[in-house]
Amino acid sequence: MRPNSPSGCRWDGSPRTASARRPLRVAATSPSRLLPAGQSGHCRRCGNRIDLYPRADGRPIALHPAELTTAHVPSSCHWHLSSGIAHPHGDGSAWCRIPHAVLCPRRTPMCRISPPLKSMRRQLAVRTRRLIDTGVFTTLTDAPTSAVPDGPDRPVVRMLLGHYLADGPLETIRCVAQTSHRHRCLRPVLAPDAPPGSWRLLPIGPRLGQLVLPEQTAAVYDLSQLPPAEQRRWRVQRCPAHATTCAAADLALAGWQVFDPLLHAKHLRSGLPDPPVRGSGKR
Repeated sequence: MRPNSPSGCRWDGSPRTASARRPLRVAATSPSRLLPAGQSGHCRRCGNRIDLYPRADGRPIALHPAELTTAHVPSSCHWHLSSGIAHPHGDGSAWCRIPHAVLCPRRTPMCRISPPLKSMRRQLAVRTRRLIDTGVFTTLTDAPTSAVPDGPDRPVVRMLLGHYLADGPLETIRCVAQTSHRHRCLRPVLAPDAPPGSWRLLPIGPRLGQLVLPEQTAAVYDLSQLPPAEQRRWRVQRCPAHATTCAAADLALAGWQVFDPLLHAKHLRSGLPDPPVRGSGKR
């Protein structure tokens, strides 16, 4: 026989408390604007896991997921995290983070590395080979560069009175927002129900403070004719469904880089893609 108990208590009189679900949210004062659980990714060269963090100037950097002993890492490769921001020096502890570019088996090391780091590079190389053999990872040389014949693999996009370099073909740029299931949104930024930009041949000049360079004309995906709100949607890399949703946090960094004619000259194309790129992504 069960004793009578208030509705808010169990049979033994202990309080019945139900813990409410607390979704992850980004604080308004967060300098990174990213969820801590959503900063991981995979290297496009070797397929190994990386952690993405913004630097103080806003540029992203890929760090190795694990901390390493500072004695095994060159001082020029010491990084530490503070409030979600990556800083290029040590924090005085015996541990530090290291850029993935130093350990990536598909890149040449940026500095002289110690035997423990060489061993880690070999382990990552073995894992890359395993991923390729099982079909989980495809190298950049084997993967198609664009859905458009002869289209640029990293196009230059004009928006908000500036030029930006994409991290991949326009059709592959995904929304960075978090869905209700706490996964990254699968919708493309180049949505079929949104107004598209247009490919144009535009002059690409030097940035302010650079040496005077001869004016060069290159193929640019121009969004400057679209409304400012639509250009901001592209800049923050969100699909139309998440463009006005402030509650959805970002699960990844936007892949744009401020275009630099000196550093990114190899990505310039003198001819327009044929046919023009239009929204064809599936929702």
